[in-house]
Amino acid sequence: MSAEPKRPDTKAGESAAETDAKPTPETAADESSAAAAEESPEAALAEARSKADENWNLYLRAAAEVENIRKRATRDVENAHRFALESFGRELLTVVDSLEMGLAAAADADAEALRAGSEATCKLLKTTLERFGVTEVDPEGEPFDPELHEAISMMPSEKVEPGSVAQVVQKGYSLNGRLLRPAMVIVAAEAPSGDAGD
Repeated sequence: MSAEPKRPDTKAGESAAETDAKPTPETAADESSAAAAEESPEAALAEARSKADENWNLYLRAAAEVENIRKRATRDVENAHRFALESFGRELLTVVDSLEMGLAAAADADAEALRAGSEATCKLLKTTLERFGVTEVDPEGEPFDPELHEAISMMPSEKVEPGSVAQVVQKGYSLNGRLLRPAMVIVAAEAPSGDAGD
């Protein structure tokens, strides 16, 4: 009996071919990275555009908010300038009312009543001014201060020391410590001695 040549095992050949054709983990990773590399420019561009749109929207919102804040601040400053004296003006209306009542009653009033009404109105006005930080500068008898007083003349005086305010011609006023108007004063000079004529 002659031995027949052994036929190649086709299953073994197929499995060997399949083994050669089957991708290994390394080749699979290379293929997926190649596929990703082919898709990545478009995907990266889309992602970049999305991010750019998002940042542009954030910028527009921030710019609009800044513009709104600027407009609001401008409006607040304008209103502050326009209505800064609103409460002061309201308080002065009581003084105006008092003056008008005094003028209406002047025809039938005697001099004493007119004087009392004028004093009451003056006191009301001073109280209103003080409520808003306006205070009198009445330096009679005090040392002369060129920052608060304006000397209009000098005169000898025995009542106050030389260099002090002998007489206040017009009172000054300050607003919360800041001078509005200096007091116009006469400053005391040294009184002439009695021996000067001898």
